Amino acid sequence: MTHSMGQLHYGIQDSVFDFEDRLLHHLKIVIANKLRKGESFVFSWQTSACGAGAALWLHPSIPLHFTFDKLAHAGINKEWAEMLSFQANSPAGLTLVDEPAGDPAGR
Repeated sequence: MTHSMGQLHYGIQDSVFDFEDRLLHHLKIVIANKLRKGESFVFSWQTSACGAGAALWLHPSIPLHFTFDKLAHAGINKEWAEMLSFQANSPAGLTLVDEPAGDPAGR
């Protein structure tokens, strides 16, 4: 099964990072909540199976937008969004965690 891929666009020079649409929808919620409060934070993730990674310093004054392959999605997993939000509020910043099993809509 192939997953729809979206993109996070960041900065004036428009750095582009690919994420699976479902993950990106959840990241959008967490990132928007932090930036809306005027909070800056680090977002880091693994970019390959061999352990390579990337990190961004997210700041409310730096341009950011999201594009999605498909806007329709199966709903928001509240537990996953809360886990990502917890990560974003930690000293290490937002790091990716796997979606917990169960109802993907968080009902």
